Amino acid sequence: MPGRDARATSEVAPSIQAPSGIWLTHGKDGRLTLYVHSADGLRRWTQERAGGSRWTVADIATGGSLGHLTVVQDTHGYVHFVGRRERTSGSNPAVDIVYAIQYQTGRPITAWRSLGNPHKDAPGGHRIGAPDVVVSASGEVHIVLRNAGGGLMLRRERPDGTWRGWEDLKGARMEGDPVAVALASGTVEFFAAVEGGTLYWQQKEAGGDWHEAQPSRLAVLAGTTAALETAPGRATYYWTDPAGGVVGFRAGAWPMALGGAPGDGPHAAIRVAVDGYDCTVLAHQGADGTAAVGLGVTENEANGVWWSDTGVRCLGTPTLALDGRGMLVMAVVGEDGEPRMARQTEGPGLTLDDWRTV
Repeated sequence: MPGRDARATSEVAPSIQAPSGIWLTHGKDGRLTLYVHSADGLRRWTQERAGGSRWTVADIATGGSLGHLTVVQDTHGYVHFVGRRERTSGSNPAVDIVYAIQYQTGRPITAWRSLGNPHKDAPGGHRIGAPDVVVSASGEVHIVLRNAGGGLMLRRERPDGTWRGWEDLKGARMEGDPVAVALASGTVEFFAAVEGGTLYWQQKEAGGDWHEAQPSRLAVLAGTTAALETAPGRATYYWTDPAGGVVGFRAGAWPMALGGAPGDGPHAAIRVAVDGYDCTVLAHQGADGTAAVGLGVTENEANGVWWSDTGVRCLGTPTLALDGRGMLVMAVVGEDGEPRMARQTEGPGLTLDDWRTV
């Protein structure tokens, strides 16, 4: 079997039962890195060589003190980590947002830096949501989260590496957590499900401020939204309709019913070349607990998304990435807590090879 089974090579058997996230990144040297976060901490596997089938033994990249973690990679290949940390001092829990970065594939993560909390009072600070993070084309880190009142808070890094204070982008009655997307134009957008609809923030210009939140009455199952740039400077948002099925939406257009039978978790989305076409691939944990994949032509999804059940049972949302050849790689956490991976095969259509334990 390609790759080594971490259960057989690690001295301590892993105990991941309910992962809060899984991510794949593609380094400048062509190697992939897989991250899985759970209550046990952040585990990391790295390819020994680009395109190879052998991976390093899982290592613990950070402790288990983060209740939530978000991982994103920027255009320079740096991997950014933002977490919601909760610590107890006496009888009062203290919550703050922490940040770290990994500059090279397989290298250590920097020390965690606290970015504070938008609320000064402990009760308000305890009610903040989980952060999302993106990095703009200029390299500025943007962190957004739901505040205690259900509005949107932003903290971003200046071009010189210093951090601005928390900015209140208003909004109210947010359900779940916001989603951010960085566009090739240099601008950043935010999207959130709220009671009775959605809110959408669009940046006026790269590095500038945001327009006032634009509301809609679209029905969104909170906690299911994903964002993907599908044309230069334009994002498409995907979510689960409360009545069932996947919806696609671009600002200024009608929502699109895309089919599928998702569970209640978020979606993963990526663009990949299939038979010479620019296609969008969606993935989620299906209602029956198995990982499902959908394929449609990018920005032509309304004409059909073809869904396939992989048959692989998973915990949470799968992750998608492209390898050094531009081929799709999909990874999931199995019901035993171990990550499994499948790759796009050569040939017509989108076909994944056998699933293998990393």
